[in-house]
Amino acid sequence: MSGEALVILAVALPFAGAVLIWLTDWNANLREAMTLATAGALIWVVLKVLDLVLTGAAPATGALEIVPGLSLALAVEPLGMLFACIASALWIVNSIYSIGYMRGNKEPRQTIFYVCFALAIASTIGIAFSANLFTLFLFYEILTLTTYPLVTHKANPEAVAGGRTYLIMLLGTSTVLFLPAIVLTAFIAGTLDFTPGGILEGKADGPVIAVLLALFMFGIGKAALMPFHRWLPAAMVAPTPVSALLHAVAVVKAGVFSVVKVIVYIFGVDALASSGNGDWLVWVAGFTIIAASVVALRQDNLKARLAYSTVSQLAYVVLGVAILTPLSVIGAAMHIAAHAVSKITLFFAAGSIYTATNLTEISQLNGIGRRMPWTMAAFAIGALSMIGLPPTAGFLGKWFMLSGAMETGQWLPVAVIITSTLLNAGYFLPILVQAFFCEPGEEVKAHAKGEAPFPILFALTATAAATIALFLFPQVPLALSRMLAGL
Repeated sequence: MSGEALVILAVALPFAGAVLIWLTDWNANLREAMTLATAGALIWVVLKVLDLVLTGAAPATGALEIVPGLSLALAVEPLGMLFACIASALWIVNSIYSIGYMRGNKEPRQTIFYVCFALAIASTIGIAFSANLFTLFLFYEILTLTTYPLVTHKANPEAVAGGRTYLIMLLGTSTVLFLPAIVLTAFIAGTLDFTPGGILEGKADGPVIAVLLALFMFGIGKAALMPFHRWLPAAMVAPTPVSALLHAVAVVKAGVFSVVKVIVYIFGVDALASSGNGDWLVWVAGFTIIAASVVALRQDNLKARLAYSTVSQLAYVVLGVAILTPLSVIGAAMHIAAHAVSKITLFFAAGSIYTATNLTEISQLNGIGRRMPWTMAAFAIGALSMIGLPPTAGFLGKWFMLSGAMETGQWLPVAVIITSTLLNAGYFLPILVQAFFCEPGEEVKAHAKGEAPFPILFALTATAAATIALFLFPQVPLALSRMLAGL
């Protein structure tokens, strides 16, 4: 099969899977089998594309012109390949988890849940393989619309309110800021194609570039840079598998992926570094990292603490690319992968606790590690990765970011990373101490009778193992990250 056919198939498969899931609504086992089969087929296709990319190929499709100057086109570059690998690998794990969670909690409307999940993954692969800004924007908006029903899945007043915030903030930032940035880029550069080295160098003066960068960075609301981050905590009303999708697999990863892709392929790392027009981004990302970490310290609800942790961790990716050195760009790309496997482990563990005990508050979890040791061991691995300690994947991204900042004498990012690492420890380590070293509290004694169903345990074990494996065997993501940085 040709590279072009594989790229088209990667986007088309989840769309086809959504149709098959809908058609098998009458049989839950068959419906879930369709979900797993589609996810397995997608992994196979993505790995075939990965083989081509690692041998130096750049699979692409022809352009479908919508109107003169705007075309739909797909092309695979290293960052998109990394993103597609993350999304496809975690979809099947999240699907296994979802089967245990949705059945264990007797959630309603399960068919529409799996349909929207498949559509969201299709949109994510489209974003990953977009060849130009127009294609990226189209799939970016489809992702927002297909995840909205997942955020409002519970259909209670709290879910409706959270979904409203989610939709208004993401559609608002993309239409008011992101879309004008794309139009202005087309006017200035005469093209929207993602191009190594960027397309804007020498075509606009400093103030225009600075304004354009601001439009992109805040317009890509899924990256959750403050002050456009409120949609993310609001979306925590969704079921835990959806939270995992939002925080680890698709939505926020689409945000930081788009940020990195725009800086590398639209502005150009070297051009932006030499102009100095991106210096302010380090301050914004640094503020988001520290402020979100401080807010996380104050959250007693476990999912809320994880949500603000995500805001902080996403800003690490923005900080890494804003340092504008090859090593820091590698760090940003590696942190996308590390955060994916680590944060999904944490949300899986939170969902496991909820499914087995109905407990949601950290203050209720004294001694939970003694009743649910498997779940909390996985949580510990994810937490240590978020702090950035070896041998977990979170160490790698921070290492490359620190190396890139120190080699160019940028001490603000160094101070931010060190300070935030201490804050990460401050809001994760007490949970572990409470879980393993405190006597079981009344809530745990009353509700924690054992572990969650097997599909949940299998999924969180797989992602916890991947968190360590990514540290021990980083060759593939590191190779793609080095290709992205031009090394």
